[in-house]
Amino acid sequence: MKKTGVKSGQKVKKIKRQELTTEDLLSGIRNFDKAVLAKSITLIESNKPAHFDKAEKLITEALKFTSKSIRIGITGIPGVGKSTFIEAFGSHLTELGRKVAVLAVDPSSTVTKGSILGDKTRMETLAKDPNAFIRPSPASDSLGGVTRKTRETIVLCEAAGYDIILVETVGVGQSETAVHSMVDFFLLLKLAGAGDELQGIKRGIMEMADAIVINKADGNNLKNVKITQTEFSRALHLYPPKENKWTPQVLSCSSMEKTGISEIWNMISEFIELTTNNEYFEINRTNQNQNWFLQTVDELLKHQFYQKNKIKEHSKELLTQIKAKQISPFTAAKLLVFEPK
Repeated sequence: MKKTGVKSGQKVKKIKRQELTTEDLLSGIRNFDKAVLAKSITLIESNKPAHFDKAEKLITEALKFTSKSIRIGITGIPGVGKSTFIEAFGSHLTELGRKVAVLAVDPSSTVTKGSILGDKTRMETLAKDPNAFIRPSPASDSLGGVTRKTRETIVLCEAAGYDIILVETVGVGQSETAVHSMVDFFLLLKLAGAGDELQGIKRGIMEMADAIVINKADGNNLKNVKITQTEFSRALHLYPPKENKWTPQVLSCSSMEKTGISEIWNMISEFIELTTNNEYFEINRTNQNQNWFLQTVDELLKHQFYQKNKIKEHSKELLTQIKAKQISPFTAAKLLVFEPK
């Protein structure tokens, strides 16, 4: 029997891995190291106060190397085939020599806070592609089905050289404003014959969409797809012209049969060319950065406010009074914010 050098009952000390510095992380990101990129994203997603300064420094340094990427938001109801579409679309782009990062947001349980995080399984072929990076992240309670740190993740992926960023949202009826405020092109996936062609779609999402793509255009479904395309095309003409001068289009595709995928990329390329020439592309990016700033201020103020011990104590007292129906929630909120003890 081979001796291990460890006596019976003796505890084996775990070798602590050396923590990577900000410089190490940035170097790994710049060298297209997917493992380091994943660790960096985990760092910026962390809620531990000890990680905040390091994450902030990393983002600041990464901003110097961000590329001129194209950010595409993709949404649609569960079952519309978002993962299958993204795999077909992403594979098409890598075949064209593009580097694709997929930020796939998984729905989280509001009870257990757990998340499936199964997008790498659903996108098995793309996950193995050397020019693709898939990052599944839990949505938690973030507005619009995107994680709180999605913008920062985009920055890191761009610094790594990914020139196409695909942001998949949960698509369960939440406000899609959040993802729209961080992408260049907003694509809405729909199904034909699902019974929700026009009446089931919210006006706000229709107004935000730069294109509607009818998925699963194959087999016996082709006739329904053409009818649905016509209906959506007519509906889009009822909306006022977009500020970017782009006329939203309605296309169809089969993610399984890989048909219509190249036409979708050609359409997005036309959009980028148009908005670059009329300068809307840069204007939109500037507006998004300003929005990022304001949202970050809101987050920091909220975080700082609730970290104060007096606020924590007063909040407990007010919650007890609310439970006893001694005070209204509105009055309690005013007391907490404007008249803290």
